[in-house]
Amino acid sequence: MYFNTSQIILTNRTFDHAEKLATTYFRLSHKALKAHRYEVKTLVHLEKHEINDTAFAHLCRYHGHKDGDISSPDKFQFFRVCLQDNRILDAVERAHSFIKLVPLMLYIATHELIHVIRFNNGFSNFDAPLEEKVKEEETVHYITRTLLKSIADSDLRLVIDCFRDQYNIGDMSN
Repeated sequence: MYFNTSQIILTNRTFDHAEKLATTYFRLSHKALKAHRYEVKTLVHLEKHEINDTAFAHLCRYHGHKDGDISSPDKFQFFRVCLQDNRILDAVERAHSFIKLVPLMLYIATHELIHVIRFNNGFSNFDAPLEEKVKEEETVHYITRTLLKSIADSDLRLVIDCFRDQYNIGDMSN
């Protein structure tokens, strides 16, 4: 299953909304967020190593060179948000209209953007050992829930609750 045209448009709008939420939460200007290089790809455009059958989305990190010149000392990193359309659409279908695509995509988009910001700002290490990655995932879920709670309608609250229950995340403010 792949996203259709209207679902891709919806996904793009959702990432725009998530960007606004993330810039407010992290007190970033829109320009500062754009300095955190990332792109979003759906399943049909993913490379084999970017496909993950255990997540709705995941990040891949790549390194580039300014103007494509590998001899250039101007190296940079960028992230690709790899959306797993099939898993997302399957979750919505299995929920029999209890979970809707828009709130689920908003949670996913916000979550992945928080990762991008945290990795780029040095709050977390992309190459951390597994134990640290698990803690980072819990932290990002907590931040995502905190950020989305203030705008949550009943549909979004349901998604937030599903992720809280899945990760058994309590209050991490200590």
